[in-house]
Amino acid sequence: MPLIRRIPKRGFNNTAFKISYAPVNVETLEKLDISGVIDEAALRKAGLVNGTWDGIKILGDGDLKKKISVKVNAISAGARAKIEKAGGEVSLIVKIVQTKKPKADKPKTAKTKS
Repeated sequence: MPLIRRIPKRGFNNTAFKISYAPVNVETLEKLDISGVIDEAALRKAGLVNGTWDGIKILGDGDLKKKISVKVNAISAGARAKIEKAGGEVSLIVKIVQTKKPKADKPKTAKTKS
């Protein structure tokens, strides 16, 4: 067996605390025929977001000509500029993600010799 597999793994791994956003480009928002606010429920209904994500992030790839209103968790600076230039508005949602709580140590009991 290789040495790397025999040695115990130690240290800190930050993947449990990572926040991952579902990416949606501005050009896909242009193609949608949704009136009103575009939020996570509307994007899921349209089939643009699938699976489990911590939130939605709008990215600035493509052009936007129609006025839209989006309600998302994160947005790039280019996407915000394109939406506001077209006359739309952006509102950000602050979503608190619960992380796994560390297990509490069991209280140590004093052992008595008998």
